[in-house]
Amino acid sequence: MEKHNAIIKPSYDDRLTNEDLAPLRKQSWNSYNIFAFWMSDVHSVGGYITAGSLFALGLSSWQVLAALLIGILIVQFFANLVAKPSQVTSVPYPVICRSTFGVLGANIPALIRGLIAVAWYGIQTYLASSAFLLIVLKFFPETAIYADVMQYGFAGLSYLGWAAFAVMWVLQAIVFWTGMDAIRKFIDWAGPAVYVVMFLLAAWLIHKAGWSNIDLNLGGIKYSGAAVIPIMLNAIALVVSYFSGPMLNFGDFTRYCKDYKAVKRGNFWGLPVNFLGFSLLTVVCIAATLPLYGKLITDPVEMVSHIDNTFAVVLGGLTFMIATVGINIVANFVSPAFDFSNVAPKLISWRMGGLIAAVGSIFITPWNLFHSPQMIHYTLDILGSFIGPLFGILIADFYLVRKQQVNVDDLFTMDRNGAYWYRNGYNPRAIMALIPSALIPMLCVLLPSLSNLANFSWFIGMACGLAIYSAISIKQGAAAKGAGVQFENKVINPNTKEGAEV
Repeated sequence: MEKHNAIIKPSYDDRLTNEDLAPLRKQSWNSYNIFAFWMSDVHSVGGYITAGSLFALGLSSWQVLAALLIGILIVQFFANLVAKPSQVTSVPYPVICRSTFGVLGANIPALIRGLIAVAWYGIQTYLASSAFLLIVLKFFPETAIYADVMQYGFAGLSYLGWAAFAVMWVLQAIVFWTGMDAIRKFIDWAGPAVYVVMFLLAAWLIHKAGWSNIDLNLGGIKYSGAAVIPIMLNAIALVVSYFSGPMLNFGDFTRYCKDYKAVKRGNFWGLPVNFLGFSLLTVVCIAATLPLYGKLITDPVEMVSHIDNTFAVVLGGLTFMIATVGINIVANFVSPAFDFSNVAPKLISWRMGGLIAAVGSIFITPWNLFHSPQMIHYTLDILGSFIGPLFGILIADFYLVRKQQVNVDDLFTMDRNGAYWYRNGYNPRAIMALIPSALIPMLCVLLPSLSNLANFSWFIGMACGLAIYSAISIKQGAAAKGAGVQFENKVINPNTKEGAEV
């Protein structure tokens, strides 16, 4: 998001354009940048707990690893698909949605993704502040009384908790405010730094607990035969659902990549390779807590708090604080920045959009959300209910209906003859597909009789969105109606005078 790098043509309507949303003049990110993006997305307190929890489902180690591998390969496959539209056109997620939902209708998927990101931005900031609070209490134990929410608290959070939350809120805002290039540099070193400390933590825990005392089957083997299959399917679904948010707006980052091959290489190293490595480190650390502390500890912040070495506590606390800041910026800050800017480009810049998200995250009191397991459960499943259909519709439109053809200039025009004006700026086909596609998986979440399908809400919504949108579009002849200037298997790229091969 560098302003001097934007291409703004005279034909672009200022109601749809600003220097943050416009196509890029130069795309310079490489495969390592995408690899680092996924490292930042995986290496967090939430990612740690998610990976560890899969090993406590009562499956054997190889069954859990198989479920993890299948799940992350599914994520890799869909990440490759959703990356291409933004990479070849160099525009962010809400702008590429204009080709599907219409130049004004794109605000619907943008706002849905943006509002979800606001909630998770608040929760992740709270998790990072918990790690920071651990460090403060280690050095200043006399302040512990102010961490008691019953005596010194407001809106469900202690005074000291408020101070820690404010510090993390400001630090993240500073990183974000410096621009997309600073974010790239931050995630480039944050992910590897977490790996180094994770190896050190694992080595220390193994040394203290003794390798012979560590059982990697954290929950014990409870299932065998055919009974294993539904448990593994649920584990696979949880992995995909965990990455569903960043996957949807992955184009916000791939737009900066120099070519599509770099994206695919980065996805390979950042997803199956990185995720399995991190998961193995995670389970070793969690398994070591049982013989060492007499109980399984899946929260890395709590794990670090039990260490009796001040330096180790500080290092561990800082590491998980940085890791959580990393995922918060890539998954929950950049997305609403573009999404809210897309609503009113003349009034809301990329930075202003991010600031709106950050301020909004305070008012939802994320600590209250996080401390309600039922609320978190419904949030995750309803998240999939909306994100799955949006993903399916976007993929169906780009690959099946438009055959990978996009007229970039028409993404920025209010001209009624433009390819993406549709009916008053909205594509009725996309909206008609979105409503039932979101309603069906939402019923799976809310109705007790369908509760067994709740973990699969993303898959159900994605499949419904893809199928319904494709059926409606083909029936109405949308495939032939086209996307402006036609090139055989090409996308119109603003950086060239002719179609770029895809």
